[in-house]
Amino acid sequence: VQLQASGGGLVQAGGSLRLSCVASRRTGGGYAVPWFRQAPGKEREFIAAITWNLGNTYYTDSVKGRFTISRDRAKNTVYLEMNNLKPEDTAVYYCAEVPGLFKDESSYYRATKNNHWGRGTQVTVSS
Repeated sequence: VQLQASGGGLVQAGGSLRLSCVASRRTGGGYAVPWFRQAPGKEREFIAAITWNLGNTYYTDSVKGRFTISRDRAKNTVYLEMNNLKPEDTAVYYCAEVPGLFKDESSYYRATKNNHWGRGTQVTVSS
C-alpha cells in the first residue's frame, strides 16, 4: 500500500493544522498508521499511531494533549490534528503503515526501518 501525507503549511506559534494521510487501498483492519516527523539535522521521530479497525491510539508523550490522531475508514485516510503548535514542531511529517498498534515507540522504528518514506508534508511554525 502507498500512503501520501498532505496538509502541511506555514503557521504561527499557537496555531493549528490538520494533516491527512491517504492510503492507496484498504488494508487489513489490524494494521496501524503511525505519523513520524523529521526536523532538519535530527533523526526521524515517532509521534502517534492509530489502528484502522478500532481506532485505538498511541502517542508519544511530547504531543499528548496537543495532537490528536483519527481515521476515516471509508476514505482510507488518517488525520493528525495539531493544536497549539510550537516552533519545535517544525519538521517534515510522514505517515506509514505497520502491522499492529505497538505500545512502545522502538517497535515503530523497527517496523519502518526499511520503509520508503516519500516526500512527506512540511510543517513550519513561526515564532
